[in-house]
Amino acid sequence: MRIAKWISLLGMAAMAGVLTYGFTIGDFSGEGSVLLSMPWGIVSLVDLYVGFILFSCWIVYRERSWPITVIWVILMMVFGFLTASLYVYIALHRSGGDWRRFWMGCRA
Repeated sequence: MRIAKWISLLGMAAMAGVLTYGFTIGDFSGEGSVLLSMPWGIVSLVDLYVGFILFSCWIVYRERSWPITVIWVILMMVFGFLTASLYVYIALHRSGGDWRRFWMGCRA
């Protein structure tokens, strides 16, 4: 589990860095419209959001509280895999080394 925690921490750091870079240097609306004008830009965004939705399904499955679940899913859709990395880290920490509890959450 230690390796998985380190991977999730590295994911958080990488995503925080690129999100900061993108929001401070990039032009979200201008570059977004260019991205959406390209077929592979559309493919990439659909691929990304399918991943967000699948990961969100795991969150919905694991969590007991609907308000907390909704917050996590909204964060997932806004901040992407920065949120996923944080969620994985917290889930690993709370599982106490039990992989079944990590994957299944309150259903374990």
